[in-house]
Amino acid sequence: MRQQALGGHRVLDVSALPEQGAFGPSGLIWWGTVSYMVIEGSMFVMVLITYFYLRLRVEDWPPALPDPDLFWGTLNLVILLASAVPNHIAKLAAEAFDLQRVRRAMVLCVLFGVVLLAVRWLEFGSLNTRWDDNAYGSMVWALLVLHTTHLLTDVVETAVLTALAFTHPMTKRRYVDVAENGLYWYFVVAWWIPVYLAIYFAPRWL
Repeated sequence: MRQQALGGHRVLDVSALPEQGAFGPSGLIWWGTVSYMVIEGSMFVMVLITYFYLRLRVEDWPPALPDPDLFWGTLNLVILLASAVPNHIAKLAAEAFDLQRVRRAMVLCVLFGVVLLAVRWLEFGSLNTRWDDNAYGSMVWALLVLHTTHLLTDVVETAVLTALAFTHPMTKRRYVDVAENGLYWYFVVAWWIPVYLAIYFAPRWL
C-alpha cells in the first residue's frame, strides 16, 4: 500500500492487498458469525431462564399433561450429532480449497438437514401439549420453534452454498463462506443439547 496524489487529493493504493476473504479471526465474516452466535445464544439463554422460572412457580411440571415422548427428540439429537461429521469435513475441505471434497461433504450436509427437518416436524407432534394449553406448553413450543428457526435457516444457507459450489467458480471468499457456515452449524448442534434436556428431561427430573 502507498499513498499517491491524484487531482489534489491523497488516495491510498490498495492493489497489493491480498484477495478479499480470510479464514478464522483474520476475516470479518468470522467476526460477524461469532457476533451473531453470541446474540442468538443470548436468546436461547433468556428463553431457558424463563422456562425454569415458570417451573419454580408451579408444583406440577408439566401441569396436568403427560411428559413429552422421547423418541423423535432423541432421534433428532443423534442425527444432529452425526451431522457434525460431514459438516466438519466440509469446513476442513474449504480451508484446504479442496473443491471435490467440499461438494461431496456439502451434499451430505444438505441431506442431513432435510432429514432433521422431517424428524423435527414429527417431533412437534410428540410434545403432548399445544402451544396455548398453558405456560408450560408455550415455553416448550417456544424452545422448539426457536431452535427450528435456526435449523431451517442454516439448512437453507447450506443448500444455497452447495448449489453455488456446483454451478459457480469457487473463489476464496466462497470457500470462506463454506467454512463459516460450518462454524454456525456447530452452534446449531451445540444448542440442541440444553434445549433437548430442558424439553424432555426437565419434566422428568424436576
